[in-house]
Amino acid sequence: MPVGGGAPVSVQTMANVDPHDAAGLSAQIARCAALGCDLYRLTVPDLAAAQTLGAVRRTSPLPLIADIHFDYRCALAAIEAGADALRLNPGNIGGRDRVQAVARAARAKRVPIRIGVNLGSLEKGLRADLEAGRTTVPEALCASALGHLKLLEDEGFRDVVLSAKASDVETTIATYRLLAERSDCPLHVGVTEAGTFLPGTVRNSVALGILLAEGIGETIRVSLTAEPEKEVRVGMEILRALGLKPRGPAITSCPTCGRTKVDLPRVATAVETALEAYAAKAPRKVLPKVAVMGCVVNGPGEAKGADVALCGGAGEFVLFVKGEPVGKVSEADAVRKVMEYVAVL
Repeated sequence: MPVGGGAPVSVQTMANVDPHDAAGLSAQIARCAALGCDLYRLTVPDLAAAQTLGAVRRTSPLPLIADIHFDYRCALAAIEAGADALRLNPGNIGGRDRVQAVARAARAKRVPIRIGVNLGSLEKGLRADLEAGRTTVPEALCASALGHLKLLEDEGFRDVVLSAKASDVETTIATYRLLAERSDCPLHVGVTEAGTFLPGTVRNSVALGILLAEGIGETIRVSLTAEPEKEVRVGMEILRALGLKPRGPAITSCPTCGRTKVDLPRVATAVETALEAYAAKAPRKVLPKVAVMGCVVNGPGEAKGADVALCGGAGEFVLFVKGEPVGKVSEADAVRKVMEYVAVL
């Protein structure tokens, strides 16, 4: 999986399964892969978890990133177990000698390293400067990331991705703009600890949308207090909205109003669910554009721009294919008819 150098922006997520549960991890990886996830990160808090990573790696369809905190020996064990990449938090991994030991082992096995800085785990000196007002949060985060990049570069190690995450949009944008100015390393972009599904989705979408539109960011994670599958779906939609991913199992649908005479939310959700299931079975196929509209105001116009469209009437829909009406369908039959045309377009 190439990251940087003009490669497409990749989407990653992180396991919320017990790191010692090989079956649970493998099942979650399969679900995330089916949604289009590119990279899967899992915590390795002890040597037993490194052994589990090795077992999962043998069947995983996705590259696995070992997330390491505190104990550098877990990084060494993860490398030996077959991790495809590491994420190190330099603020808690230990001194220069430990970082150097990991860099040497990673270089020998050609395992990339992400230097992952978080505001909550800055080194003591930088935190003291922040508290004394001698620096700003973006400057401190950049200083931490670039300082630890130098440790790796001193070992001749350059296969590095940088990240420096905060939990608010403004700081995230300012920090990544600084990193983009000061380093040519690929950047992993995200808002850490962004919150539950709705506020977290909004914060990530705003920050990542602005940065990616500026050409900043080579791989992303949408951090949510929610299932990893939801992180993947939001990340994919951010990239699609910016034209950075082919259109996938998403539909155009109206917000509904008093003119709507059909159960549009139910039908639109059912169509989207059916498209997701279809995409999982045919992951390489570019899906047709589908619209589900509630009434005759915007419905016919949207139907002209979609490959398959439903335009709501009084308890039924008019079905459009390639902008042309092909007949009326009942609410009960609408999803089936849409998917019949999706399968042949």
